[in-house]
Amino acid sequence: MTKRPSKPTAPRKGARPTTEIDAQSYSAFVGDLKTKIAEARHRAGLSVNRELILLYWTVGRDILIRQEKEGWGAKVIDRLADDLGRAFPEMTGLSSRNLKYMRAFAEAWPDGEFVQQVVALLPWGHNVRLLDAIKRPEERAWYARQAIEHGWSRNVLLHQIDSNLFARQGSALTNFSRTLPAEQSELARQILKDPYTFDFLSLGPEMLERDLERGLIEHLRSLILELGKGFAFVGSQYHLEVGGQDYYLDLLFYHLRLRCFVVIELKIEDFKPEFAGKMNFYLSAVDDQLRHKDDQPTIGIILCKGRNEVIVEYALRDTSKPMGVAHYQLSPALPPQLQQDLPTVEEFAREFPLMSIVKLRIEIERALRDFATANGFSPSQPTSLGIMLRELQRRGLAPASTQQFLDSLRVMNEAAHGVDVDPESAQRAVDVGTIFLAELSPKRRP
Repeated sequence: MTKRPSKPTAPRKGARPTTEIDAQSYSAFVGDLKTKIAEARHRAGLSVNRELILLYWTVGRDILIRQEKEGWGAKVIDRLADDLGRAFPEMTGLSSRNLKYMRAFAEAWPDGEFVQQVVALLPWGHNVRLLDAIKRPEERAWYARQAIEHGWSRNVLLHQIDSNLFARQGSALTNFSRTLPAEQSELARQILKDPYTFDFLSLGPEMLERDLERGLIEHLRSLILELGKGFAFVGSQYHLEVGGQDYYLDLLFYHLRLRCFVVIELKIEDFKPEFAGKMNFYLSAVDDQLRHKDDQPTIGIILCKGRNEVIVEYALRDTSKPMGVAHYQLSPALPPQLQQDLPTVEEFAREFPLMSIVKLRIEIERALRDFATANGFSPSQPTSLGIMLRELQRRGLAPASTQQFLDSLRVMNEAAHGVDVDPESAQRAVDVGTIFLAELSPKRRP
């Protein structure tokens, strides 16, 4: 017997039809699922990386132990790479070079607990860079912790190492111990550096303060990276009105961990005591006009071209507001990769005469074509200087020094094609060419 279709159940009174979806609720639901999936994938990635780093540390430790116990030399690592590579052809990290890094890795971090809690949280590429760049265990451990805390990429890690962040961190001169609670004081002191490195700027010695400020704003991402994690940009030339008068803060930030505003004043000169008085005034104004009741006291940073520690200590001794003084450094030299491409002094001394010859040859060629055209000889197609000169000689139009110039033309042609020319021949070619050019000039228009 055929079953009769059941009659659809009527929705309960007041219930929303199942076919209708609240857009806002659904969007929130999808957003929540995306967050959970992303977090799970991140945890899975961290777990895989952690297990790989621990494996590498274990392999390196076992190699160390065997070498010490059995007296095996360095060549055993090459043999291990071949044997392990055949056993696990799908693995890419078992090369001889990588096995040597594993051995160095285990030797650098003998504490297995520290490896599990800290180092294993970093990718292998970060760990290799730490091994290559830093020899002191304390400093290496500091960079490892900082890389984890701030989420540095490998390039950022290298930049921070190259800029000697370990030595610069917490080195600014401050009055925090007297003007801030102990816990806040220590954290605030650690976020300040000395010096700050603005090597991403290209500013000359004649720069003005507005040039420095404009350059930092144009490179805001690099500036915040140098300032450190937690700095949120609020504005530049931030306007405050006090007593009916206008004042402008060079740079205003809010620090998310310190929970306070941070005022930065830029100076293109060495520190002067009056800078502290002005900063004290600015901090009072910000505390009064911008600070929320839950915010911590506003902090000031005075960045100068240089500073005398004794003068800074005297200037900050009786100030009531928390502030620090640090100096900044612009790039003192070209990056190494550009320096390698530039000629040395010796190379430039050798190349300069050749450059002069090439320049003179171009001037002579231009003048000679004008001269030939003015005298009724205009080649229908490009012609070498030698052919043009011999044609002018045949017509009796060539300048008096033509033959001497023809003898020196070989040197000029070699210089134009990048061939080394001895200095004596180069100078003789320049002298002859200069005379020949002078003879051409008055004869361009007969």
